[in-house]
Amino acid sequence: MTRILITGGAGFIGSHVADLLVAEGHEVAVIDNLSTGRREFVPEAAQFFRYDIKSPYASELILDWRPRVIIHHAAQMSVQVSVGNPILDAQDNILGSLNLLQAAARVQVRKFIFASTGGAMYGDAAPVPAREADQPRPESPYGIAKLAVEHYLHFYHRQYEMVPVSLRYANVYGPRQNGLGEAGVVAIFIEKFLAGEQPLINGDGLQTRDFTYVGDIAAANLLALAYPQAGTFNIGTGLETDILTIYRHLQRLTCSPLGPQHGPAKPGEQRRSALHCQLAQKKLGWEPRVSLEEGLARTVAAFRERR
Repeated sequence: MTRILITGGAGFIGSHVADLLVAEGHEVAVIDNLSTGRREFVPEAAQFFRYDIKSPYASELILDWRPRVIIHHAAQMSVQVSVGNPILDAQDNILGSLNLLQAAARVQVRKFIFASTGGAMYGDAAPVPAREADQPRPESPYGIAKLAVEHYLHFYHRQYEMVPVSLRYANVYGPRQNGLGEAGVVAIFIEKFLAGEQPLINGDGLQTRDFTYVGDIAAANLLALAYPQAGTFNIGTGLETDILTIYRHLQRLTCSPLGPQHGPAKPGEQRRSALHCQLAQKKLGWEPRVSLEEGLARTVAAFRERR
């Protein structure tokens, strides 16, 4: 049993990670300010603290509770918000992370697992699928902040011997995703279909993403917990799926009569994205288990149950 602090553990991905770690018998505490997370997503066996990661309360909790591992998911998650307000994004995603890291160094936290980004890390110039060794060229403040935290983790590793593992996620989808979120196209489409409303596809719908089921993402965190070294890993399927294909799958699964309808393309939207994930398979023993068809079906079923 390991004492683990999960930031953002009431959110979409973090709560699935918390569920898995509790099921594995670990002692888990969750920090979340509930700006997008929901208290009911936190497992009953986990301690919950409604703190913002930028606050002194978050750092004091680390000093008092003394976790052995921190799994950091709390973040400003919207690329579009980061473009409109880079200062806000940096305050949450850089300064908030540093607040945690400074306290973690003081109590000699053994490992720091960081929810980074793959989709916003490499940029349009990178090969598809992108490898960890490809030059990161993030084109949004959100991606820039995630890369900055990865660099800070390297510093804390050298300075304090804290072992960092950065997991660069592809486009994650699944139960508990916020249908109002900028990045959650699967959740947005499902909620629209179930409400009988017309989902809107940005542009021609042929832009691609690497859609990865949240249960597979949680499993990567569990494997990273056991990995003894520092590392940076892409976590995705390696497959490109265009938005129009996602639309048609969800239209069928929700039995909706509403065919594709297109709106204007988002300015500066990345055209293609997928992650090469063989390093995670080799080093962590991780690979995606849930197919897109199965994952979308599970997600639609969960959204139906929530309504």
